[in-house]
Amino acid sequence: MPDLPGPRTGGGRRALGVAAAAVALTGAVFVGCGVLPADRPPVPPPAAARTATVDGGTAAVSERISSPGGPVLGPSEPRRLDIPKIGVHVTLGRLGLKPDGTVQVPPLDHPEEAGWYAHGAAPGERGAAVILGHVDGAGRKGVFYDLGRMRPGDIVEVGRADGSVARFVVESVEMVPKKRFPTRRVYGPLDHAGLRLVTCGGVFDRRIGHYTDNVILYARLTTR
Repeated sequence: MPDLPGPRTGGGRRALGVAAAAVALTGAVFVGCGVLPADRPPVPPPAAARTATVDGGTAAVSERISSPGGPVLGPSEPRRLDIPKIGVHVTLGRLGLKPDGTVQVPPLDHPEEAGWYAHGAAPGERGAAVILGHVDGAGRKGVFYDLGRMRPGDIVEVGRADGSVARFVVESVEMVPKKRFPTRRVYGPLDHAGLRLVTCGGVFDRRIGHYTDNVILYARLTTR
């Protein structure tokens, strides 16, 4: 898994420098994920994204990721995640930081759960909201096993504590090597309300004990 941003600083700005330096969340956290050896998670096709240079490496990103403005909502914690296309309908947990500075993740023995990284934006606020989930675990498919099936134009909905529903349209889905994870693209500042869903993907390397890649979905708040 990728580097994650640190807590908000004064004025609501994300400490992106802290992300790379002190809040590293690597694939090692997901040791034991690869428990479905005969079944590989779906892989997003190249057509679901374009190629661009990000964070000094090459990563697939949407043409519209950098487009300005758009609707935003006020702050309110997310409570539920619904992705009709892949049958995801789950209550969201709240993820913070562990004592060693790494980010918490949903429990591996409950791979059907997903969690919102609470030190980032809330879904619907201006900024990057990040939700993490396992691809598999405990011998079962995880909540984001089928994330690679998502395509631009698909819809993701997040139910919020204030009773509102933040509705996002998918802009791109990419699979990137963990060694070239696009930290700034995923966690950096935005001028619109963005959502990123992140899980493991690609090939499970039994030698190192985790997946070699990440699958990342980029979406933005929509009124449609």
